[in-house]
This record gives sequence, C-alpha cells and structure tokens, in this order.
Amino acid sequence: MVTPIQFRQRTAEIIDLKSILSTLSWDQETMMPPRGSEIRARQCGLLSSLYHRKLVSPEIGEMLDELEQQPDLDEWYKASVRELRREYEKAVRVPEKLVRELAETTSLAYQHWVDARRMSDFRHFAPWLKKVLDLKREQASYFEGFFSPYEALLDDFEPGMKVEEVAAVFERLRPRLAELLQKVVDSPLYQSVPSLEDHYDLASQEALGREVLTAIGFNWEAGRLDRSPHPFCTGLNPNDVRITTRFYENDFRPSLFGILHEGGHALYEQGLSVEHYGLPACEAISLGIHESQSRLWENLVGRSRPFWRHWFSRLKEVYPSLRRLELDPFLRAVNFVEASPIRVEADEVSYGLHIILRFELEKRMIDDGLEVEALPDLWNQGMQEYLGIRPANDAEGILQDTHWSQGLIGYFPTYLLGNLYAAQIFEKAQSDLGNLDELIARGKFLPLRDWLSEQIFSKGRTRSATALIEEITGSPLDAQHFIDYLHKKFGDLYGI
Repeated sequence: MVTPIQFRQRTAEIIDLKSILSTLSWDQETMMPPRGSEIRARQCGLLSSLYHRKLVSPEIGEMLDELEQQPDLDEWYKASVRELRREYEKAVRVPEKLVRELAETTSLAYQHWVDARRMSDFRHFAPWLKKVLDLKREQASYFEGFFSPYEALLDDFEPGMKVEEVAAVFERLRPRLAELLQKVVDSPLYQSVPSLEDHYDLASQEALGREVLTAIGFNWEAGRLDRSPHPFCTGLNPNDVRITTRFYENDFRPSLFGILHEGGHALYEQGLSVEHYGLPACEAISLGIHESQSRLWENLVGRSRPFWRHWFSRLKEVYPSLRRLELDPFLRAVNFVEASPIRVEADEVSYGLHIILRFELEKRMIDDGLEVEALPDLWNQGMQEYLGIRPANDAEGILQDTHWSQGLIGYFPTYLLGNLYAAQIFEKAQSDLGNLDELIARGKFLPLRDWLSEQIFSKGRTRSATALIEEITGSPLDAQHFIDYLHKKFGDLYGI
C-alpha cells in the first residue's frame, strides 16, 4: 500500500522539475543573451517532456487510486491528492510530443515577441503567434467536460471558473467602468491634476522601491529584484521568489507601483508553507487569488491616502522637485484616471476595460478560429469602442503584453477577477484589523501582511478559490464590493 511519504517523494520530483523550468524561464526574461534563445528552447522542451512523463506515469495514477481510498489522510494530503488528480486527468490526455513542441515554440515565440515589440512590428511576431495558437487549440481539444475549448484553458489558471460566469460579470462591469471613467474625466478637479513627469534617477527609483518592498515584508534572503521588458514574479519555492520591474527616467510611478504589484505576488509565494513544500497543495489557489494580492498592495494600499500619509515626505526627500506638491493633488496624480493604451500602467477605473478586450479577443481566437492577421485591427477597434482611443503603433497596442507569446491564453481574465477578490478581501481585513488605515499611515504594514498570510498564504490549495472567499468574507465573490470601492475612492478624490 502506498504511504503518504512515498507520495510526497514522487510529487516533490515533479514539483522540482517545474521549478527548474521556471528558473530557465526567469533567466530567459532577465539575464539570457538573445542568441541563447534557440538552445534554451530545446532545454525547455526537454524538461517539459520529462515533467509531463513523470506526471502521467502509471505509478502516479495508481498512487492516486490508492490514496483516494484512504480515509485518514490529513488536510494537506487530501488536498494534494485532489489537486494532483485534477492536473493528472488533464495532462494524461495530452500527447508528450505536443507538450514538448509547445514548450519549444513558446520559448522561441517569446524572443520574437521581444524583437517585434522593439521594432513595433506585429508582422514579425504574427507567424509565431499563429504557431502558438494552433498548438493551444490542439491542447484544448483533448479536454472533456468543458463548455468550450477556451474554458478548458481558463481552467488552468482559475480552476472551476466557467466562461459564462466570467462573461456575465464582465458584461455587468463594462458599462459601469466606462460611466465612472467619464464622470472622473468630466469633473472640475480633473483639469487641475498636476503632472508628475520629471527626471527621476534610475538608481534612486530602485533604492526607493527596495525600501518599500522591505517595509511591506518582502524577505530579501528569500527573494530578489531585477529588471525585465515586462514586470513579473516567479516563485521557484517559498525560499526563492524573484520579481522584476522596469524603469522610466521621466516617471517614477511605473517602477514603484510595479514593484508593489509584483511584491504582492511575492508575499504570497514567500508565505506558502515551507513545511509542506513538495506537496501539490503547497501552491497558490488560483491566479485570480494571486492577482488579488498584487492589486491589493499596488492599489488598495499603495495608491491610498494612508499609504502616502506615511511615504509622501520620504518621496520628497528622494525627489526634491516634488516638494512643490500638497498631498491631495499628488493623490489625484498617482490615481490619475485616463483612457491610456498600456494595460500595466492603467488606472483602477480603466484597467478592467483593457482586460475585457483581451478576454473577448482570446476567446474568439480559441473558440471561433479568429485569424491572427485580424488581431491588430480588432484590437484598435476595441480600444476605440471601450476607451475612446487608438494605439499609436503596434508596440503600445497588440504587442504590449507577453502572455500570448508564452502560450498563456486564458490568463487575462484572472487580472480583473483579482481586482474583485482584492476589494472583497481588503474590506474584511479592514473590519478584522479595525485600525488598518491608521496602521498603514504609521508605516506598519506587517499586521496586514500577517493577516493575509493567516487567511490565504498559509492555506495553500487546501481550499478552492470559491470556498476561500466565502470562508474569509462570509459571502461568495460579488463584484459590487469592487464597484463600491471605486465609487467611494474616486468620488472622494475628484469630488463626484
């Protein structure tokens, strides 16, 4: 009879392989020279094949069959058996050849995306995106029990979430976000928002970002900060979590809020149980819950009045040109609402409209066979319809995100779901901690970090996202919390 210890030995091997793959991916996006891409693609393909082979081996299936009949497993092993069964049942349907080809193709496609973005020429990337899409469509075709092929891909990132549920929530949100965006832009205070563009030394930006990361509880002995074309967080294990950001000399906001955003992801990864590492349940619940943490720290904390009551004087020390500003105008500047082309730098009001556009396009790509060549025009038309603007070029339009080059189709909806989760979770944190605003204003961020660790991080995947939200807040996910939060915050800021 298989024992829990034997099960953990096998799952730890699989998880270690996934961690090695993540290390190669992190290196490709941060340190690897461009000419390394072809051999790196082969390495990723080989390791992906080995990972898949171990995951779908008959021994794993037999272990799951036996352990599912054992009534005395503890919470972590029960959850691990459940989570591995879910992953196994999907993986066993996919040929190893496809797994390897997808890994190699996305590794090469990423480098072509980098080049195309630099040249602002979608035509350079289009053939590679077509290859990725063909492989993702084939992958989705092997899965059963889903409403559509796209739903099968969404399930990889937000387990159990239905496409119809996402579409219904987004359809409800879209007009409300557009309406609030217009109200802010039409408000009397909008025209007086000061510009923060100036010269900001890059070394000073990084030093301040590190200072903020330390304050919110980032463990530097278990993490690092680097630069990349597109900010991201990679959790190799709870003791090795790596984040990146990007810097602009004329604006400190992208780097600082990018660091807070990725720092929120990192706190989650560092807060996972070291004791249970090697078990499938010792991972984040879903990307929606993961995104709730990045958006919570970036926006609900980092762009809040209490946060800047603490950090505003320090910011002025680092950047003396900002000494001319009072707090209220500054808050409107760091919460400036506008229809801008770039998703990662969008404000809280317009951000959701960026996600809804991507969700609709990638759903059509997978379910309806939308041709790659049509994407730039459809992207620009969608930006015009939803935000009233058209990107100036491919780099700030269709090429701005790395996700499709890496085969991460079905990922985008989790960003907006994360905003919804964040608002509901933060509301509960305020209730439980009582004086959270005052704690933040005094620079005491660890009580919130510790509350999140207790409520979310330490539980790994022992709950589903749906069960976790109900357990924490006492009710299912409800977009109204997010809508109310936006109206209160931007109503106060802009007098509407």
